[in-house]
Amino acid sequence: MGTRSSTIVIETGHSVEFVLVNIYRQFDGYPSGHGKELAEFITPIKMVNGIVPGSEQRTANGAGCFAAQLIAHLKTGPGHIYIDRPVNECEHDYTYKIRINTYKPSTGIHLEVWDRKQKVFSGSPDEFSAFCTEGVEA
Repeated sequence: MGTRSSTIVIETGHSVEFVLVNIYRQFDGYPSGHGKELAEFITPIKMVNGIVPGSEQRTANGAGCFAAQLIAHLKTGPGHIYIDRPVNECEHDYTYKIRINTYKPSTGIHLEVWDRKQKVFSGSPDEFSAFCTEGVEA
């Protein structure tokens, strides 16, 4: 049986949170698998509010732009990666929560990792990258 995971992209700001998307991964959902892939994708991204022409840096223009880029990165063919209902996280082995404040993009991206119902990580993309290299296994 595969190690299932949910990756939930959450837009925050003005004391409100909105779940933009819940991405279900059918297998390899543990931190050194899916987590590591997420870390490699997220770490170089700079969050912005408005695109600067000619920027060479990888950017995401808010949480919606980030979520679309993440789906495009993960979905390479049929199966394996699915868009799921926003409330379906509890039945998976790991849940990755990615919080992005669209109104204050300079605050960057905040990540949490849950092993079933226990939070095992909370921090920045750089800290997340280290966690996925040294963190927990399935």
